[in-house]
Amino acid sequence: MPGTYLAAILIAAAGVAALDVRYRLAIPAAPGRTVGAIAIGTAFFLAWDLIGILAGVFVKGSSPLLLGVDLAPHLPLEEPLFLAFLCYLALVVHAAARRRAVP
Repeated sequence: MPGTYLAAILIAAAGVAALDVRYRLAIPAAPGRTVGAIAIGTAFFLAWDLIGILAGVFVKGSSPLLLGVDLAPHLPLEEPLFLAFLCYLALVVHAAARRRAVP
């Protein structure tokens, strides 16, 4: 079903955001730094993807779960959203681990 992968990313991001807000881990603690880190991380991984696409290493397979909207050849719409989610998840996990490590 088209859009399933996008829906899964958005649902997972909503869950991470709920934990973030509940425990004041990333965005509530430092909104500017968090958004900046997500933007920089997403841009880095997107550049990495584009280099891989140009080198012929990364190719988009055919999946009925994707929307079918491509931002560039072999770069589906879901990819930048997944990369942003990945960066956000890493920040939230890092903040939680730091809080857990401090007595």
